[in-house]
Amino acid sequence: MTTLTEVVWFYRRREHLPFRTRLLFTFGAVAALHGAAVVLLLLGISGGTSTSPAGGPMALGLALTAYLAGVKHSYDWDHLAAIDNSTRKFVAQRQDPVSVGFAFSLGHSSVVILAGVLVIAGATMVGQFMEDGTTGNLVLGLIGSGVSGLFLLAMGLYNGSAFLRASCVYRSARGGGSIAVDDLEVKGFVARLLARPLSRVRRPRNIYVIGFLFGLGFDTATTIGLLVMTTAASLAGVSPLALLALPLAFTAAMTLCDSFNGVAMMRMYRSALDDPLRKLGFNALITGISAVSALFIAVITLGGFANAAFGLDDPLSTWLGSIDLGHAGLLLVGLLLAVWAAAAVGARLPLRRALSSRRAAR
Repeated sequence: MTTLTEVVWFYRRREHLPFRTRLLFTFGAVAALHGAAVVLLLLGISGGTSTSPAGGPMALGLALTAYLAGVKHSYDWDHLAAIDNSTRKFVAQRQDPVSVGFAFSLGHSSVVILAGVLVIAGATMVGQFMEDGTTGNLVLGLIGSGVSGLFLLAMGLYNGSAFLRASCVYRSARGGGSIAVDDLEVKGFVARLLARPLSRVRRPRNIYVIGFLFGLGFDTATTIGLLVMTTAASLAGVSPLALLALPLAFTAAMTLCDSFNGVAMMRMYRSALDDPLRKLGFNALITGISAVSALFIAVITLGGFANAAFGLDDPLSTWLGSIDLGHAGLLLVGLLLAVWAAAAVGARLPLRRALSSRRAAR
């Protein structure tokens, strides 16, 4: 029988497990969330606890809607920027952060699950958190936007410094200078400035807290829509077990997409750092994109934070607070994938030319 000491030991030492083992655990947890959502939904439908004859079909439709909402929410720009920039930091520290996306998404969706449970339990205070202008909505919104803005600002500055360093090294290499892998590490004033703020972000699991604080704002249409949908389904007589499946389906979808995103970012940055002499330009480019995306979102978020916190009515902060990026996160994904694909094609061109030359010589 597994003791508590063994569980704690495994939790602390799991970063030393083989890469494939940690990858299996991460996606095994994602699969478990999917399984839990399906089981709750089936139990709710087959248990006959719905007060409405249409409760079963309605629960199925709402579960699918919640799942698709989780997929959409995972591609919000702030999700992508936080996961991308955190992954870049861990890879630069010679880690294999397979669970960054999962930890961030699980923290973010924990807020949704908690709120969903309170809604099902009949807690009316959740509605106050979602209603614009209320004290609860304002406080949680300030916490969420303040934390997300400051975190993205710190990560953007950190990776911006890495971009400048990689650019300098790239120019030196093109000029015939000698370089080492350590030349790509973030050093200097920015590294010292951010050492304390980022000192708590040492492992991918630390991102869970960041994700949780990101989610406190109830400021996304997807999150609000899910909770409103859960409330409406509860009033329509859908089984409580089936209702619990809605936030779990949302969480399962979001953790799946964010986990894939985190692993993809890790592979992208690893490919840039494994052979820095050949891929300096690629490393500098994707690091620059990540830094710009983080700083871009940080400016928008902090502008909205200042507008709400201090009751500003100036045109700039009012405009920043009203920006809705919507599906803009997909543009960031497309841009990074395009850069990665271009780098992969460019890396194979010399090999193809060499093969063509050998065939011509024959």
